Amino acid sequence: MNWLRMTGAVFGFLVLFGGSALFSHPVDDPLIRPIEPEAAKRWLGPQVPLRVYGNSYLVGFSKLSVALIRTDAGLILIDAGVPQGVPSVEANIRKLGFRVQDVKLILSTEPHFDHAGGLAALARDSGATVVASAPAAVGLRSGNVTEGDPQAGWFVSFPGVARLRTVRDGEAIRLGNTVITARATPGHTRGSMSWTWRSCESGKCLNMVFGSSLNAVAADGWHFSDPAHAGTVATFRQSFARVRALPCDVLITAHPDNSGGDVKAARFRKASKPNPFIDPAACRAYADRAEAALDEKMAAESSAR
Repeated sequence: MNWLRMTGAVFGFLVLFGGSALFSHPVDDPLIRPIEPEAAKRWLGPQVPLRVYGNSYLVGFSKLSVALIRTDAGLILIDAGVPQGVPSVEANIRKLGFRVQDVKLILSTEPHFDHAGGLAALARDSGATVVASAPAAVGLRSGNVTEGDPQAGWFVSFPGVARLRTVRDGEAIRLGNTVITARATPGHTRGSMSWTWRSCESGKCLNMVFGSSLNAVAADGWHFSDPAHAGTVATFRQSFARVRALPCDVLITAHPDNSGGDVKAARFRKASKPNPFIDPAACRAYADRAEAALDEKMAAESSAR
């Protein structure tokens, strides 16, 4: 037997009888390389997927929300988390009995690595189209900071998204029997978008909201109290008012601990009835808390100057 044939025979034996050992080493996938792994640990507490209400689920982490909506024409995800979290998100989708390949749309709340870093990998693995506002799309395509972002000084690049659809404020997106409406809520970023839809269970339909981040966070040296940034503050206040006015029976936020979602999830796992996620006052409370935090931050900035 010549060397080439012998090598082929050995390789075939390994594939047939030792394949798992042969391919056990992880492949370096540039789309899921960890970003800021130490900082991201605080968000990535493992979470068993759960059905929040009707056709709406959580498939993310203890401090970082990824939502899934089941329709009769496929699945919709909202946000993607960090790149290194994608395998866990995909595992959670499968744990619910769904296929990653059935994800048709991935809706984005903002172009920051903690919510958008995993978009490219999830879109590649599923074949889905990412949907975002036009201002956010600029950052999502490049994986880089967008103009006027208060957090630009902290920005961490992430894998850019190739297949992207932009939507306007108030635009309705239909997949099968489900309609989701884009709700512009800028401030945290210029392109921040929240998403609303209806979920039904046992004949009762509720208004669902996936709220973008409303927290007024800025890199060192960037001050909300600076007159040059009055436009950003005004935009924030408009978004607070918009969130307060949303039809809202169930609120999921990009970071669940910003709205008590982490507490609700823990209670839900102990007892799903009455459903702790059902709270018609949740959106108002979320906006009120965020606006109070902005006011406090501006007062602290002004007194320190």
